Amino acid sequence: MLDIRFIRENPEAVKENIKKKFQEEKLPLVDQVIALDAENRKTIQEAQDLRTARNAKSKQVGMLMGQSKKDPSKLAEAEALKAEVKADADRLAYLEGRETELAEQLRHIMLQIPNIIDPSVPIGPDDSANVEVERFGEPVTPDFEIPYHTQIMESFDGIDMDSAGRVSGSGFYYLMGDIARLHEAVLAYARDFMINKGFTFCVPPFMIHGNVVEGVMSQTEMDAMMYKIEGEDLYLIGTSEHSMIGKFIDQIIPEEKLPQTLTSYSPCFRKEKGAHGIEERGVYRIHQFEKQEMVVVCKPEDSMKWYEQMWRYSVELFRSLDIPVRQLECCSGDLADLKVKSCDIEAWSPRQQKYFEVCSCSNLGDAQARRLKMRVKGEKGTYLPHTLNNTVVAPPRMLIAFLENNLQADGSVKIPAPLRPYMGGKEVLTPKA
Repeated sequence: MLDIRFIRENPEAVKENIKKKFQEEKLPLVDQVIALDAENRKTIQEAQDLRTARNAKSKQVGMLMGQSKKDPSKLAEAEALKAEVKADADRLAYLEGRETELAEQLRHIMLQIPNIIDPSVPIGPDDSANVEVERFGEPVTPDFEIPYHTQIMESFDGIDMDSAGRVSGSGFYYLMGDIARLHEAVLAYARDFMINKGFTFCVPPFMIHGNVVEGVMSQTEMDAMMYKIEGEDLYLIGTSEHSMIGKFIDQIIPEEKLPQTLTSYSPCFRKEKGAHGIEERGVYRIHQFEKQEMVVVCKPEDSMKWYEQMWRYSVELFRSLDIPVRQLECCSGDLADLKVKSCDIEAWSPRQQKYFEVCSCSNLGDAQARRLKMRVKGEKGTYLPHTLNNTVVAPPRMLIAFLENNLQADGSVKIPAPLRPYMGGKEVLTPKA
């Protein structure tokens, strides 16, 4: 959500940004906003003028009524003014109602206009135009065949999707035994990894109100992702970022409390699942998963520094688990509407001989802060902070990369040293006979 003053003063820049995001159908929205804004300001001004005039006339009526005791001719003049005051009141009531209507129309349209992207963002229509920036670790292809990830898990009696299908339908799973323990070990390691980076650990609400949903994401994202609780103003979160940023709704944050650096655990619930090809069977694209997230609320001038630092934390964590990764810069058409800049961290899949997404780091500028009415109070007044988020780890998808990159020829899986304390000291997982 952009500042109305920015749209008013820079309409062509807003339109050019829309074109860069390949959303030409939204171009008319800019002119609609400008027209509604002009009418709204005119309405506000007329209402203010009427209030001033009404107050003056009301005082004058009182004076005339007092004078009419000695001069009856003043009574007619007072009655005429009373009629004007009544007409002004009726007009004011209409204008105040119109102000509300216009404000709602403006907000509805402005929520659809995408945020201004950073100049460094590559221009392209979709994720096919995303740009590889850097690789970390040497991709290795072993000299033995790597099974599909669910087959690896099944060799440890670690997954049951058939039972989950009977209980919950497609897109759900049971994790068991060593695989379930590995799942929780990765989350615990990620939690402590971020705590050691100075982040505060949080467990947030897993359901949020509709106004928070509107504050943290676009309508398009909401429709594609969120599950709504029937009969209640509650939605299941798709990521803990939603409730972590929502924590600051309508709040004034003292400047000395910035930056807010938080790492949060939550289950995540998403509607998104479809026939995306054989590689998205299993636990790649699912309705329910767990995730460790990192969230930062900071001064505007610090947000790009934090963006750079946050995705590098993801790289460091994955490399500590012997997983090669790369950073992929998201192009303009692949950015959600609230994002200023975003990149994916992709892990190497030796089975597929390609990288796939395991983390997504985003700088949203002041868009979420404006929508949620978050403010910072500093020495020079109040201002909007910037918000950022990034995945730390999101198993079980992350387990695909872990299992493939740590699988041995005999079917065992080695446990990298940082993870062993969370696995009871085990150095290797051995498949069931």
